[in-house]
Amino acid sequence: MAGNSFGRILRLTSYGESHGPGLGGVLDGCPAGLPLSEEDLQRELDLRKPGQGATATKRKESDTVRILSGVFQGLTTGTPIAFHIANEDQRSRDYGNLAQVFRPGHADWGFFKKFHGIRDYRGGGRSSGRETIGRVAAGAVAAKLLAEMGLSILTYTKSIGSVEIDMDRFDKDEIPNNPVYMPDAKAAQEAERFLQECMEKQDSSGGMIECIISGMPAGIGETVFEKLDANLAKAMFSIGAVKGFEIGSGFQAAKMFGSENNDAFCTDENGAVAKKTNHAGGILGGMSDGSPIVFRTAIKPTPSIARTQ
Repeated sequence: MAGNSFGRILRLTSYGESHGPGLGGVLDGCPAGLPLSEEDLQRELDLRKPGQGATATKRKESDTVRILSGVFQGLTTGTPIAFHIANEDQRSRDYGNLAQVFRPGHADWGFFKKFHGIRDYRGGGRSSGRETIGRVAAGAVAAKLLAEMGLSILTYTKSIGSVEIDMDRFDKDEIPNNPVYMPDAKAAQEAERFLQECMEKQDSSGGMIECIISGMPAGIGETVFEKLDANLAKAMFSIGAVKGFEIGSGFQAAKMFGSENNDAFCTDENGAVAKKTNHAGGILGGMSDGSPIVFRTAIKPTPSIARTQ
């Protein structure tokens, strides 16, 4: 099974299945001398671990990470950083009846055909959302590297079902204060009520995640097959639940005139080149243009629902 690695200079290879002994990854290319501890990775893993909130999965995992290599005396050594997270809530018997059944909205059928009937059917195996543990841990390292370069990333839930945040009430400090990670307290309450209604109907809902990358200098990315936006899209689509990607005005640009969508260049108060608007989402011609990079991903409804299918 190929395709388990991502990146070139900084390269992650992830491993593990939903109900195997554990999951993790190996991150190669991190320079020496970066302060790094298990607590740095654990902080991010705690944000994604299951069992948080009434509308989340009921699986209980501590998701405790162990760094196995690449760090000595609190600093990266320049060698591969290996990390492992053990699975603790392994209820494999719950999936015994799925050995010959293909669940709607899951990758079961594709695995069955690809590997001639040989597959790990426990919770989706390698195609489970639990696989994202490896990239979250690696992302904690990458975020520390980016911070050293002056880059910061803000990510939040933009919408759940038909409930969308109001940008006039945008408050980034509110994001960690509600279980749906919305920067709008009122919308978060509405989204929680909506999700509770979905659960009562034995159903689920999709949503939209928005990401803002600040501090990116202009000129990062290539103009043809290694476009910055194309690589961002590839990274996002590697997440199983993602079914759509857009940057800047995105699909809305298809309804706009060129005179509306074009971002006019100007000079800011410091005399530097800037843009009056950011419909491009911070990327032009496959390269960053110095504006914040803004993109969104569409997340499909959770396919594991209580109602009979």
